[in-house]
Amino acid sequence: MKKIAMIMAIGIAAISLAAGTCFAEKIVIAGSTTVLPIAQKTAEEFMNDNPSADISVRGGGSSVGIAALIDGNCDIADSSRPIKDVEIQKAVSNGRDPVAHIVALDGIAVVVNKSNPVSKLSKKQVKDIFMGKISDWSQLGGNTGKIVVVSRDTASGTFEAFGELVMQKEKVMPSALMQVSNQAVAQIINQTPNSIGYVGLGFMTNSLKAIEIEEVMPSKETVLSGKYSVTRPLFMYTNGKPQGTIKKYLDFVKSPDGQNLVESQGYVGLK
Repeated sequence: MKKIAMIMAIGIAAISLAAGTCFAEKIVIAGSTTVLPIAQKTAEEFMNDNPSADISVRGGGSSVGIAALIDGNCDIADSSRPIKDVEIQKAVSNGRDPVAHIVALDGIAVVVNKSNPVSKLSKKQVKDIFMGKISDWSQLGGNTGKIVVVSRDTASGTFEAFGELVMQKEKVMPSALMQVSNQAVAQIINQTPNSIGYVGLGFMTNSLKAIEIEEVMPSKETVLSGKYSVTRPLFMYTNGKPQGTIKKYLDFVKSPDGQNLVESQGYVGLK
């Protein structure tokens, strides 16, 4: 009888363990490659403290993440831009209710190859470069050489934000090298002497040279103070008011510990 009781106890424990695994809440996060490092780091730390949580994180761009949320294919959409009216309308027609959560601030750094002697540009000069009106570095006091323009692709929230803040809704030149991620932009800039592009602050490395815009260098301090004008909030969107583990995770992201992780990834925490 004792053996039977022991076997039953072990069996019940195994069933309980299996049930705990089966009913672990899975959260899918998708979207912005700018927000991606924040989501990855905070999800990792959150799961360490909450073993029953199962969070998967993928990129794809802000538009991809928001579309996934609207279609019910993710629980949280990362976005480096506000949701558009047309996206809200589609969400409503799908019975979805996107709710924005600001999780960090970011500056869009205009970057060039480290060998480039140019260190300062105005917003107008940057716009003219990306429109193709300025095509040679010698026009800006640099060495003679055709400017290679590198941009994010149209699915990117960073592309949208750059379009609003710098391009003033003017189009980027057709011959620009359109890239799917901040990392791809950074790689081309690092390898191409006459190139210029833009990345989120979290992707700034020693291999890139940031340009002063209107005589202000992009940094955590200038973003937080508002002195650097090419600045935007970063979002996580949920379907309706978050509940359960999703709420617990977002509360963690916005907590002091979560914001320390935001800062550790090179972004500007909420104050």
